[in-house]
Amino acid sequence: MAVLPPIRRVEPLPVTVKGEDYICLADPLGYVEDQMVLSPPAFFIACCLDGAHDAAAVQEEFARTFGGFKPPLEEILNVVNSLDEAGFLCTETFTRIKARVEATFGAAPTRSAMLAGQAYPDAPEQLRERLDGFFVDEDGTGALQRITPGGDRPLRGLVAPHIDFERGGNIYGAAYRRLYASGKPDVVMLFGVAHFGAETPFVITRKDFETPLGTLRTDQDAVSRLEAACSWPPYDAEIAHRMEHSLEFQAVMLAYLYGTDVPIIPILCAFPTDDPETRAEEKEMVADFLRACNAVANDPERNCTVIAAADLAHVGRRFGDDLDVSEELIALVRQRDMDDLQHVTACAPDKFFDAIMADDNARHVCGLGCIYSMLKTLEGTTPSGEMVDYDYAPDPAGGFVSFTAIALE
Repeated sequence: MAVLPPIRRVEPLPVTVKGEDYICLADPLGYVEDQMVLSPPAFFIACCLDGAHDAAAVQEEFARTFGGFKPPLEEILNVVNSLDEAGFLCTETFTRIKARVEATFGAAPTRSAMLAGQAYPDAPEQLRERLDGFFVDEDGTGALQRITPGGDRPLRGLVAPHIDFERGGNIYGAAYRRLYASGKPDVVMLFGVAHFGAETPFVITRKDFETPLGTLRTDQDAVSRLEAACSWPPYDAEIAHRMEHSLEFQAVMLAYLYGTDVPIIPILCAFPTDDPETRAEEKEMVADFLRACNAVANDPERNCTVIAAADLAHVGRRFGDDLDVSEELIALVRQRDMDDLQHVTACAPDKFFDAIMADDNARHVCGLGCIYSMLKTLEGTTPSGEMVDYDYAPDPAGGFVSFTAIALE
C-alpha cells in the first residue's frame, strides 16, 4: 500500500457549528485562500499524515486512539483526497497552486493590501475614522487633525506593534502620535517579522505597498544598495512579503499620517533561527546587511526614520507553553520585558539580543530580529530612547501577547 503524502504546515483553529466542535484548517502562507472544516476524527487522520505511513497504518493508529474502532480505508482515503484537492498536502496539486500564486505575485508591481476588508476597513473614510480613534485622549480630544505636526528632525527610530489594530490600537496611537509630533521623515526604513520564516536572514522587495489610503512608493535606489549587500539571491524569498502583516499595518499607519508623500524601504527579518549552527552561519550575513542598512539610514542628505514593527512576548498554550495565564504570569513577563527593553532605550543592540536569548527566547519574542536590526541600523548615531507605552492582549486560542511603543530621538 502506498505511503500517504504529508500534510503541509497549516494553522488549525477550533470552531463550533450548530453546537458541534470542528477544526478549521487555514493556510498561514496564503497560497490556499479557502479554509477547510474537519470533524475531530477527520482532523486526527490529517494529523497522522507525516509522509511515512500508509492508510493501513493510519487505520491502526486511529483504532489505538479511539477504543479499537477502525474506519474503513475508503473513508481515510476520502479525507486524504479532500485535503489534497484543497491544497493542504505536499503533492503536485499544491506545487501547481504555489507556482501560480508566486508567478502572479512576482509579476505584480505592487504588494496588495491583503488584510483590507478583514483586519481593517477597506473603505478609506471608514479606515480614517477607525484610525482617528487611536489618537483620542481620555477627554475626547486629540484626533490626528488636532495634533500639531512636528517641524523638527523626525524620530531616528520607533518600535511599534504589529498585532492587529483591534487589540493594539492604543499602542499604535502612542507610537505614531510620537512620530507625527516629531517631524516628517524623508524616508522610512521598515523592519518587519517574517512570521513564517524564509531561507535568507532578510527579505527585501522592490514592490510598492498598496493601502486603502494610497500606495506607498518603495525607495528603489535604497533597495538597490541593500540588494548589493545580500550574500544570497535577494529576491528568492520575496513571496514572504505577500501575506506578511507586520509591515502592512505600518504602511497603513504611514499612509494615514502622510498620505503617499513618504517613501519606504520594506525589509522582513527571518533571523535568528532555532538551530544554533545555522545561527552561527548567518551571523556574518546579518552583520554585512545591517552595515548597508546603517549607511542608507544615515545618509546626511535626508532624514530617515527606522521603524521596528515588533511584538514582544507570546506566552501561553497557544504558543506551545504548558501553562495557564495568571496575573502572576503576566506580571512576571512584564518585568522580563522591562528588563530587556532598557537595552532598547539605551540603543544597545547586542545587550538586547543577548538578554532575550539568555533563556533561548523562552517568551517567544517574535520582534527580536527586527528590533535588533533597527538598533544596529542606528548604531553610531547615539539616539536617546524613551518607552512611550506598553500593553498586552489576550490571544483567543489561549495565551497573551505583549507589545510596546518606544521612541528614539
